[in-house]
Amino acid sequence: MTRTMMRFIKTPRQMPDKRVASERRRDFDAIYAAFDAEKTANQASRCAQCGVPFCQVYCPLHNNIPDWLRLTAEDRLEEAYAMASATNTFPEICGSICPQDRLCEGNCVVEQAGHGTVTIGAVEKYLTEKAFDNGWVKPRLPQQERAQSVGIIGAGPGGLAAAEMLRAMGYQVTVYDRYDRLGGLLVYGIPNFKLEKYVVARRIEQLEAQGVTFKPNTDIGVTVSFENVRAAHDSLLIATGVYKSRDLTLTGAHLPGVVEALDYLIAANKHGLGDTVENFNNGTFNAAGKNVVVIGGGDTAMDCVRTAVRQGASSVKCLYRRDRDNMPGSAREVQNAEEEGVEFVWLSAPLSLLGREKVNGISAQKMQLGAPDASGRRMPEPVADADFDVPADLVIKSLGFEAENIPAMFGMEDLAITAAGTLVVNNAQMTSLPGVFAAGDIVRGASLVVWAIKDGREAAAAMHAYMAAQIDAKREAVA
Repeated sequence: MTRTMMRFIKTPRQMPDKRVASERRRDFDAIYAAFDAEKTANQASRCAQCGVPFCQVYCPLHNNIPDWLRLTAEDRLEEAYAMASATNTFPEICGSICPQDRLCEGNCVVEQAGHGTVTIGAVEKYLTEKAFDNGWVKPRLPQQERAQSVGIIGAGPGGLAAAEMLRAMGYQVTVYDRYDRLGGLLVYGIPNFKLEKYVVARRIEQLEAQGVTFKPNTDIGVTVSFENVRAAHDSLLIATGVYKSRDLTLTGAHLPGVVEALDYLIAANKHGLGDTVENFNNGTFNAAGKNVVVIGGGDTAMDCVRTAVRQGASSVKCLYRRDRDNMPGSAREVQNAEEEGVEFVWLSAPLSLLGREKVNGISAQKMQLGAPDASGRRMPEPVADADFDVPADLVIKSLGFEAENIPAMFGMEDLAITAAGTLVVNNAQMTSLPGVFAAGDIVRGASLVVWAIKDGREAAAAMHAYMAAQIDAKREAVA
């Protein structure tokens, strides 16, 4: 039945039902149930249909959110999915893991008016699952084949988004990835309770059906040279992401029992996928029965604390140097973690890690917030004579990520990088090497999946323009 829109006053905001914390602590299953058709349509009908839709403005992909919400409310779901997927290669992934409270929903006019945001993410997830269930999601087959070939290094969201776009244009696309499974951090970095692995595998199947060739277990610079990959293709995209963890420069930072966040999450995800993981089985990356402290306050830190809870940790604390309002991670993730028993030690920074043979605690200091820095966030400052100790059997460092030394890894010293180690690109996303492009975190630094998707789509358009120009130049030369 057709619903009128702008029902935000009569219809209260509603999220999908959430499993109780005591139950979800015991497994890695999704914590939210799906909306049913009636609730989805009701929530979509709360959209104000703004003349200037700030939800769309603040979405990195500039998705046509008010339009597909209206179509959803009118039960025109196939049309709604077509519109949602027109600007987003992976709406089913964004619906699950985008921090909507910081992007579209956080800037919803209905939210600003005090009526509670439209639950855009939950509606998007319902819509895309319904599309898969009904067979509306089909590989975007090219109308004509092109002889030109494209290589993509990295099977994360940026590389996959570019692959889908370029293959739809008819290019012969090969994606190389160092890991045995495809999806990058979507598979190995994000816990199953946030993004179920079948969601990624299902999309990979779509890309394979579209004609994209995948070469996993291919470590560029190790199993195959960068020069050989470059020579095999007319254009190349580097979409490796950033995997190098920022380190602590503190006494005891490298004691046994102190681990990197990404190493910890990869081990947990591989174990959950049924792999034999030696460092999990020997307890290095297993929080069971341990007092766990995670240092950091981003979304990766939230993934770590919530994973530790599910592994059966005795206690889980998150040590963060600012307060809740200045935390970079999703507010929803913080709330979920608190419900599951995580203790947040706000305004606290580590001074040293304690222990001899292995870590047994952290010496920390209380902080207070001072003047804002260049980003506008207030800078933490130490409080005098306010040190304290926190017991810890497992310390997880989640301080963000930096770029690996890509020129050295690939044996291409001519590949220009910034002071931060990210790749230098021009306005067309081309690196210092002709015909070699870059997209995602390896260009912008550690960021969100939705930004990587945007960058991958834009890189695909730039590569298409470059290869078309190459063909035109050859024709002119012959003429």
